[in-house]
Amino acid sequence: MTWLITGGAGYIGAHVARAMAGAGESVVALDDLSAAVPERLPAEVPLVRGSTLDGELLGRVFAEYGVTGVVHLAARKQVAESVAEPTRYYRENVGGLATLLDAVAAAGIGRLLFSSSAAVYGNPDVDLITEDTPCAPVNPYGETKLAGEWLVRAAGQAHGISTVCLRYFNVAGAAAPELADTGVFNIVPMVFDRLTRDEAPRIFGDDYPTPDGTCVRDYIHVVDLAEAHLAAARRLADGTLAGDLTLNIGRGEGVSVRELITVIGEVTGDRRPPVVEPRRPGDAPRAVASAELATKELGWHARRDVREMITSAWQGWQLHHGARTRRPTLRHP
Repeated sequence: MTWLITGGAGYIGAHVARAMAGAGESVVALDDLSAAVPERLPAEVPLVRGSTLDGELLGRVFAEYGVTGVVHLAARKQVAESVAEPTRYYRENVGGLATLLDAVAAAGIGRLLFSSSAAVYGNPDVDLITEDTPCAPVNPYGETKLAGEWLVRAAGQAHGISTVCLRYFNVAGAAAPELADTGVFNIVPMVFDRLTRDEAPRIFGDDYPTPDGTCVRDYIHVVDLAEAHLAAARRLADGTLAGDLTLNIGRGEGVSVRELITVIGEVTGDRRPPVVEPRRPGDAPRAVASAELATKELGWHARRDVREMITSAWQGWQLHHGARTRRPTLRHP
């Protein structure tokens, strides 16, 4: 098989490309470079610059590279931005997926893996979130991911495409410093950013009904997440999956914000106490995955702990804090 990875030069996409190529899979990446670092990709993985909104380009890429399966990661993913620009999120996340699915069907491609999110659940009041927990997203980003799942399943049924939807929980860490997340949108790089600017970390609310009063989340190492994609792709390729499979991808262990900041302090050597600020609207007290179904269906489980995530992320932060260059030559089929 040959797999097209959309968003393949992004933080998660490059890890998936590395895991799949390293395991002997044939991979090509498509990315519009709006949030990408092309140098993250292995040298043997071709990179095509383009958008999933461009159906003609997708058709040419499928034909040129003999694509037989798609891993769809390309999407906008910032909650606050989605609240400010909901039409952009629906246009790019849902519209781009619709265009991709039309091209997949037209090319007779029979396997698709969709990058979804725990944001589809909203803020459920449960100890462990299972795949059967009702979905009630609370922002446009989560809505587009849930709508994307619906669209993937409907297109799969209409065109005989086997599909897997992976609902990620909180992703952190890096396989190598050069692959680290360069954005400052998630909690780990946000704390790093404040420490680098000689400011104390912030905790939004310490009066939640949790053991230490701060929100509890499920954090997963990006390498474990990439290995889950490899396992899901191989499940799609082996012909044993008919229809759709939807899986949580997490560790199944909760870590509070205060505990996370403590580990960051130990790793970075900056142990200054966090500043407590008022709660943010919409933050759930607890969001932890049940990952038992992923283990059952894929034979996969997360193997790396929070300290490994923080240590690798900090090494990447230190590398990327300065200027970086981009791969100079990109092909347009």
